[in-house]
Order: sequence, then C-alpha cells, then structure tokens
Amino acid sequence: MDFEQIIKSAGDAIVVADPAGLITYWNPAAERIFGHCSTDVLGQTLDIITPTQHQKRHWDGYAKTMQSGQTRYGHTVLRVPALHKDGHTISIAFTITLLHSDAHEITGIAALIRDETAQFMQIKGLKQRIIELEKNATT
Repeated sequence: MDFEQIIKSAGDAIVVADPAGLITYWNPAAERIFGHCSTDVLGQTLDIITPTQHQKRHWDGYAKTMQSGQTRYGHTVLRVPALHKDGHTISIAFTITLLHSDAHEITGIAALIRDETAQFMQIKGLKQRIIELEKNATT
C-alpha cells in the first residue's frame, strides 16, 4: 500500500510537529486549508495557524502532552478557530495522535485537520434564526 500517496491525496490536512512544536510535515490539503505552502511552514512553530489569543493555552497543553506522553483529549474531535495565511479566521476540527520512536520516545504529534468553516457559519446562522423566531413568538 502506498501510504505516501494516501497522505498526499487526503482531503484533510495532515500536519506533523516535533516535540518543540516545529512543523515537520505539511500535506497538500494543509496548503489548501491554511493557504501556506509546505516550504514556508516547515521548521516554523504551530503559531503560524494558532490565533494569538489561543497560543498560551495551546502551548501549555502541548508541553503537558510532550512531558506526560498522553493527550488530555484522547481521540476526541476538537473544534477551534485557526488562522489562514491571509489573516482570516477559519473553523477547524481535528484529532491528534502522539508519534513514538522504536525506543518508545515521543517524536512529535500528527494532527488530522478538517476545515469546518462552512458548517460553523451555517450553525451560527441557524442559531441566530432561532433567536429571532423566539423573539418574534413572544411579541
């Protein structure tokens, strides 16, 4: 089986970072979702896609995960805002998995990321519509 072909043709972003949080792999879907080509992000920190107001929380969690060898969220799908290259915020859903060497040392993380901006905006619009309908029903 050609895993490289699977990774390169995946519709979801696959981003790998080392224990320091430096990006070591960025597939074509990551380029499409975040707007950065791989040559621009390799060796950069994950701050390149993490909104400033979320960076402290992100790095606190990242450090704990690297130290403990366990992710707080397991295989739970996380939903957070992220940054596109042009500066606009997108909504992403992702899972992470820890990567280990043959000696069982943590070598980094792999994140599988999906752009859910369109779905987020639809839900936001529906919630606003519900609020409007409830307001009109009480008047």
